[in-house]
Amino acid sequence: MNLVIWDIESSSANTDFGSIIEIGGILVDENFKEKDRFNLRCRLPEGEIPQAMALIVNKTSIDQLTKVNLSHYQMLGEVEKIFKKWSPAIFLGWSNIGFDDEMIRKEFFKSIRYPYITNATPNKRHDGLNIARGAYAIDPSVLETEINEKNNPVFKLESLSRMNGFDSSDAHSALVDSQLTCKVLNLIKTRQPNTWNNFLRTANKSDTETIFKKEKIITLNEYFYGKSRLYLCAPLHPNHCIHPVYQWGQAIDLRVDVEPLIDMSINELKAEMKKTPKFLRTIRSNKAPIMIDGEYGMKVEPYNAMDPSLIKKRASLVKENEEFSKKILTALREIAEEKEQLKSQEDIYAEESIYKKFTSNKDTALFPAWHAAPWKEKLKLLDKFDDDRLVGFGKKIIYQEAPEVLPEEMYRKIKSEIARRILSEKKEKFWTVKECYFEIDNLRNKYSEENDEEKLKFLDQLNDFVMLIQKKYENS
Repeated sequence: MNLVIWDIESSSANTDFGSIIEIGGILVDENFKEKDRFNLRCRLPEGEIPQAMALIVNKTSIDQLTKVNLSHYQMLGEVEKIFKKWSPAIFLGWSNIGFDDEMIRKEFFKSIRYPYITNATPNKRHDGLNIARGAYAIDPSVLETEINEKNNPVFKLESLSRMNGFDSSDAHSALVDSQLTCKVLNLIKTRQPNTWNNFLRTANKSDTETIFKKEKIITLNEYFYGKSRLYLCAPLHPNHCIHPVYQWGQAIDLRVDVEPLIDMSINELKAEMKKTPKFLRTIRSNKAPIMIDGEYGMKVEPYNAMDPSLIKKRASLVKENEEFSKKILTALREIAEEKEQLKSQEDIYAEESIYKKFTSNKDTALFPAWHAAPWKEKLKLLDKFDDDRLVGFGKKIIYQEAPEVLPEEMYRKIKSEIARRILSEKKEKFWTVKECYFEIDNLRNKYSEENDEEKLKFLDQLNDFVMLIQKKYENS
């Protein structure tokens, strides 16, 4: 299966309210032979306030935000065409599951496109960063890494690329980061061919669950507090091993004495779940977990000091005890329901609601016609959507792309809502003019101390840019 190695640069670290401003990708075969590539950049969407630090990191100038040929809407349309053309493939980036995938999903959702293009059948997805961490946990010699002040290996793409002999001087541009990701992953594949294939087996949710339900003992790789850790685990009974709310696999850490757990009540199990170390581990089957053969976990502490027969006995107790697995799932359901009750009391914006309610098949079927229609017809076609969120997104797109077709009252209403948001004096979920000025001032102090004239000049330009936006919307 082909691989799509891709990367984005954005106006913000906020995946709900920020925007992709640059995206690049490389299509390669299973041996990393290049077949195609692209790189696109767009203007910042009308009425959005960017984060200064995001622009500094990805080296985006004000001219690039305002003067490139493609609008944000146009760029997303081009991306959709390319990704469809390159399918079927496994989509990979560097920390893409945590950021890039979330961003492209929400961007497609807000632009009235099918959001799950990178992992919906026939496509699959994985994460280059997780693969690198997993490969290193199995064998540290697979990659040269920097060691930070906490004595932990550094897995930033720029650092890892440089340490392994690849030029990373232009890192933090979409296509360059895609190229570096290709090189690092190809290195891992070359040095760990067997584990590479094992890693890719979990690039699909259903495949992951099939493996999970079948295996008696697995090795799970997790990363926290700056370190990769291998856990030897036993999946719950195959009929009762998936979280009843979040649909994630559940397994027992085999360093734990299982027998006392089996006889516990549901309330006792809930209390036990709050203790550390955790006896229950989660396999996020929709997020390409690093889940490999049990033999790897047997080689690391504390499992390598345990009697192998004891490990097998515990695994059998877990796998074969259906009632115990049922109790675990009941406890998990109750905990999740308590959390969801708290969440339901929160007010959320449409931009945050992608996972709250899925778009109907009827509305999804209208997407191609809506995009193909002239701007005046786009406005009329919005009446055919049942989902009010899509109607709101569509009106805003028209406001940004073809404001002249909007009735005057509708135009004023949209502009007023943008003004209400960006001129807010409160602490908001999205970036406001006030927050941006505050950020600029703080960064000015930092770069003045460092005598970084280039960044100080950029901050002045950004300040002027934001002032223009503020002036435009102050009288709305």
